[in-house]
Amino acid sequence: MANSPQAKKRARQNERRFQVNKARRSRVRTYLRKVEEAIESGDAAASKAALQALQPELMRGVSRGIFHKNTVARKMSRLSKRVKALG
Repeated sequence: MANSPQAKKRARQNERRFQVNKARRSRVRTYLRKVEEAIESGDAAASKAALQALQPELMRGVSRGIFHKNTVARKMSRLSKRVKALG
């Protein structure tokens, strides 16, 4: 357990950041799931629209430090490849 005042404050800050980052990760995963579902259904138009909605969310996650930029680049590349294959 934190003993010094600065350690207590840091623990509070860490918890708050954890909650914010958790919500952001969850939001991105929701968009990701929508793309996956659209690809599974075989609907090219819906999957393309879902991918376009996902892209800024992923980039926002990179700028906020939630995801590594190469991880996001890899995800976008693989998803766009799958969407392109649909139609």
